Amino acid sequence: MNSFEDLIAWQKARRLTKAVYDVTRRGEFAKDHGLSGQIQRAAVSVMSNIAEGFERNRRAEFHQFLSVAKASSAEVRNTLAAGFVVAVIIALEDFWYSALKFWLITRYS
Repeated sequence: MNSFEDLIAWQKARRLTKAVYDVTRRGEFAKDHGLSGQIQRAAVSVMSNIAEGFERNRRAEFHQFLSVAKASSAEVRNTLAAGFVVAVIIALEDFWYSALKFWLITRYS
């Protein structure tokens, strides 16, 4: 291998980063700049750590950077899960608000 771009792990991390940016530019994620920024930075960190570790040219350092990349991958998964929880809470709030509004209108109209 001549460059980090040849690594399958880096190629997958690049696809992950693209997918994260695609998801965070739509829906509720797009409205939550803190959450979307955090997951975007974590995804880029996966790519960056794989690349930086490869360029160190020492196996021990490469393994260390792969470990950091793996931790950043966990951060992506965790933040995605947090985004899902927030989206579910917002959907439930919308549902209960609509149900309460319907009940009030039918009861007092």
